Amino acid sequence: MKNYRVGMLGFGFIGKVHAYGHRNIPLFYDQREFGSAITHVCTSGPETAARAAALLGAEHGVTDYREITENPEIDIVDICTPNDRHTEAILSAIAHGKHIYCDKPLTATLDEALAIEKALPGYRGIGQMTLQNRFFPATLRAKQLIDEGAIGEVLEFHGEYLHSGSSDPKSPLKWKLEAGTIADLGSHILDLMNHLLGDFVSLAASTHIAYPDRPSAKDPAVRVPVTAEDNMFVLAKLANGASGIIRASKIATGAEDHFSFEINGGKGALRWDPMNLDKLFYYDMSAKGSPLGGVRGWTAIDCGQRYDKPAGFPTPKAPIGWMRGHMHCLYTFLRSVHDNRQYGPSLADGVKIQKLMERVRESARSGKWVEL
Repeated sequence: MKNYRVGMLGFGFIGKVHAYGHRNIPLFYDQREFGSAITHVCTSGPETAARAAALLGAEHGVTDYREITENPEIDIVDICTPNDRHTEAILSAIAHGKHIYCDKPLTATLDEALAIEKALPGYRGIGQMTLQNRFFPATLRAKQLIDEGAIGEVLEFHGEYLHSGSSDPKSPLKWKLEAGTIADLGSHILDLMNHLLGDFVSLAASTHIAYPDRPSAKDPAVRVPVTAEDNMFVLAKLANGASGIIRASKIATGAEDHFSFEINGGKGALRWDPMNLDKLFYYDMSAKGSPLGGVRGWTAIDCGQRYDKPAGFPTPKAPIGWMRGHMHCLYTFLRSVHDNRQYGPSLADGVKIQKLMERVRESARSGKWVEL
């Protein structure tokens, strides 16, 4: 059994999510070909690095990312830092031939993404983005049905990712708010809709800043200006002329972690409900509509946790949660590394979404349609 040595950069919220996957994948996937172990963890200070290493059972806690990206003992660099700290670490990992698992979005700016794109032609490792919403059984099945032509030509669509944490004017200006909703939530929903539907040919976007200033994260008595958007609305057009709305918001009062889509086609439709992650809803227009409605209507496909083998734990029939998509995303990456074949969204896909996000910002600034 090949055991890949992992160096983790950052150990905040998303670091714990990735660590959970590395630790528990052996329980969820019945295979003995490969595994992973976190041997190094890097944080911003020696105390937090030591604490993270102790919690993870890692051999080393460090404060310089190069002790991981340049370390010949490390196979995989797992990047969990804020996205404005990704670029140097990714370029170093590429230069030293490491496999890379990177949280979204790829970078903080388009220029940084282009610098990574320039380095990719010589890269011989496997790089994957953490875009876990592609990796629920329901979204995997949706992709299959669309590609098989089950819903026919797409006529219209909508997708949304909604939170409400910024609805309160007293919410402090933490780094994710400064990064903006397009980067944080928009990257996810733009990626999934692009993945399911194919490339957009043009878009028009609008964004909004709810409050001109917020309490400082360091000192709530001090108010600081807000420069990043709280929401985005994107009207996107496909090559066949079909249009749809893609929305992301942190000011959708009442929303918790609302991720959903509906895709309407000439032969049928698909719908995914964030409070019902176990099921993909499918409407088949070929079903008999008479007498009295016949059997035509929305069918709830029981996707549950029905991943292909070697997945099997806990049971295909069990309800599924948010963490499970992350685990299958990570498993897909480890399988890619072991097989030396790209299965999941690559670093190049990360660049692509970065370019798309920049066009959304460009349209929102200009108030005009932009061609892609």
